[in-house]
Amino acid sequence: MTKAETAKRIFETAHITGTFTLRSGQVSNEYFDKYLFEAQPDLLAAIVTEMRALLPEGTQVLAGLETGGIPLCTILSAQTGIPAAFVRKKAKEYGTCKLAEGADVKGKHVCVIEDVVTTGGQIILSTKELRERGAIVDTVLCAIQRDPRATELLAAEGLDLRPAFTMEYIKEQAE
Repeated sequence: MTKAETAKRIFETAHITGTFTLRSGQVSNEYFDKYLFEAQPDLLAAIVTEMRALLPEGTQVLAGLETGGIPLCTILSAQTGIPAAFVRKKAKEYGTCKLAEGADVKGKHVCVIEDVVTTGGQIILSTKELRERGAIVDTVLCAIQRDPRATELLAAEGLDLRPAFTMEYIKEQAE
């Protein structure tokens, strides 16, 4: 599947309209339902192939953010052989009490993996937590960037946002 074909499939599969409150608090009349595109194995693999090309050299751990970043991270890990960590929104309060399950992030170059980014609020919170645990984090890969301002917001936190697709590009391909 070409990038343009993948974008068109994302739109056809996961673009829905209505009234939606985003994690950022913004209200939108359109939404990309990550579960709809992540539930399609061929589409998920095509998206991850685009993400793989953006992966920074020297990445030692892929950190998928709960919940939508985890399927992307898992497939990317399988394709690249780079170990994966699965990052909770909040550390467990029982059992291992970990924030990140799977690969150890301490002292490692970690690339954060996310699904859809509007402002990057959860990325900022999760990156802060990962850094407090010794991770070296400077790059974030996402499947879809909804708002171009996310690039600036994350750059202010020392993070380079690399989207496989932008919402604008996906909509252009769907027309």
